[in-house]
Amino acid sequence: MAKNVSDLNSKIWLSAPHMSGHEEKFIKEAFNTNWIAPLGPNVNGFEKDLETYLGNNVHVAALTTGTAAIHMALLLLNVTTNDEVICQTKTFAASVNPVTYLGAKPVFVDSEKDTWNMCPDLLEQAIKNRINQGNKPKAIIVINLYGMPHKVKEIKNISNTYHIPIIEDSAEALGSSYFNDKCGTFGDLSVLSFNGNKIITTSGGGALVSKHIHTKEKAIFLATQAKEAGLEYTHKTVGYNYRMSNILAGIGRGQMEVLETYVRLRRKNHQYYLEHLNDIKDIRFLKEPEGFFSNRWLSCIQLSSQSMRDQLLMLLQKHNIEARPSWKPMHLQPVFRDYPSYLNGVSEHIYKTVLCLPSGSNLTTKERNRIVTTIRSYFG
Repeated sequence: MAKNVSDLNSKIWLSAPHMSGHEEKFIKEAFNTNWIAPLGPNVNGFEKDLETYLGNNVHVAALTTGTAAIHMALLLLNVTTNDEVICQTKTFAASVNPVTYLGAKPVFVDSEKDTWNMCPDLLEQAIKNRINQGNKPKAIIVINLYGMPHKVKEIKNISNTYHIPIIEDSAEALGSSYFNDKCGTFGDLSVLSFNGNKIITTSGGGALVSKHIHTKEKAIFLATQAKEAGLEYTHKTVGYNYRMSNILAGIGRGQMEVLETYVRLRRKNHQYYLEHLNDIKDIRFLKEPEGFFSNRWLSCIQLSSQSMRDQLLMLLQKHNIEARPSWKPMHLQPVFRDYPSYLNGVSEHIYKTVLCLPSGSNLTTKERNRIVTTIRSYFG
């Protein structure tokens, strides 16, 4: 009986790390060969695994975090003081913070309803307006929110028309695809994250994805303190300590062996919620547009009102179930409130009404049932 009570009260996490057991062989090899450094066979192997998985002849540099990868992407695009960078307002702050590291200025663009990602119409409006004011944006940072691909074709057409490069933040979207091409390959530069809550993890880590080998090589050069070749410690430019360690890359190699399985499990969570909650008129789900494939990194429900979202969130917390509101838009953040924004109200409505439910690939049927039962109890 005590065990049953414990099961009923145990914490259900939003998106917990999920170790497969495959990681140990790579970590053990690193210890046995003394490759305890920010270089080594696992780093090279992890990069190769990602390049093979993503396809499209991309090149990957493994870095310490996804945030570092965004910073690196901005550096490679020569973003500097007082440049403007268009950013999706509906995102986590880590997508925008690196813009400010360089003294550049974010310009926020709202979402569209089909994917909750950057609205192409507002993007073009923002670009035209900034150009008219004499401030042509230096880059566009677009997000694949919660694993849902952005409107790739429309955003790419705008990028090509105005000759503004795209940084694709695919931190939440490894395993997602757009008309069978993998997310993480659509930007001039793209970014991945392997934080502890992501679909695969290296405990902390990220990657920069590029289309050219020389771009990868320059990224690695900058990420290893920009030391010039040779025995002397010569530096002609400022560098960074952003290279992933061989130990963490070993975890990543093991995780890559189960990535497709974890995508299926995350999508299974979403399907379970859909099947067991879709009859409730006050709950709506974000559908995949034709040709879009989401890894469903986080499964979200949209409620009819903010008060309903808040009450349901409190009820889940009371039952020791971790749920979260969706990301608070950047234009509402105190640190970013004075920057230009091009808005249509979509991101604010999503913020006020959407709840992110537990979505980990290690979620059990009993846990899913407990979550659904708790939600249904709210609606009587």
